[in-house]
Amino acid sequence: MKVLIADDEPIARQILRELLEEIEGTVVCGEAADGKEAVSLARQLQPDVMLLDLYMPGLDGFQVKEAFPGEHAPLVIFVTAYERHALQAFDAGAVDYVLKPVRKERLEAALQKARSQLAGKMAPKPASFASRKIVGRLGNDLHLLDPSEVIAFQAQGDTVFIITAQGRYYANHTLKALEQKLPAATFRRVHRSTIINTDQIRKISPLSSKRWLLRMANGMEVIVSKRLSGVIREETDW
Repeated sequence: MKVLIADDEPIARQILRELLEEIEGTVVCGEAADGKEAVSLARQLQPDVMLLDLYMPGLDGFQVKEAFPGEHAPLVIFVTAYERHALQAFDAGAVDYVLKPVRKERLEAALQKARSQLAGKMAPKPASFASRKIVGRLGNDLHLLDPSEVIAFQAQGDTVFIITAQGRYYANHTLKALEQKLPAATFRRVHRSTIINTDQIRKISPLSSKRWLLRMANGMEVIVSKRLSGVIREETDW
């Protein structure tokens, strides 16, 4: 797999080059010090993958990607110190979004995603919510979660957690913002601090004439009012 590195910092390019040399099946076919050079080299060398910094002279990483529309464009992995552009990057069709300082294991995982796409195992999808990923933070890593994986979103003070069967991740949005973005047919606000994925409900038990207990796929228990249980009943057909 041919990889083109584009970063205006020589040390950053060196680190990526040395990491790529340790990853089997990858070859560095060129290095660019700014956005315009990245576009020029990519047209000449036709890499399979471009590792793009976001902030570069001439053209930024998004503009470089936009210079290659169509099915046969190089795949793009953004490598940056700024986590705030992750959603924009995935909306633009990036394979992955790797934060600096770059670890070999994280870069290798991103390149494996690119290999899968190149092999036709994971065709790019349009950026509708059904196909968009939910970005969860854990340490310095950004994890791309399918909406179907999410069991619930839960707020604790100003912090919102994304709860999956594998564990908890930090969300980049408030519950209010998530409620506006998530498809209402699947995700329901059942408490001022909780949004659940109705597809992940495994058991519904009455607590009283006005309350129900929901048991989720991971064992999590959520109490909902009779009014909200009626909405859930409509969505889950029970």
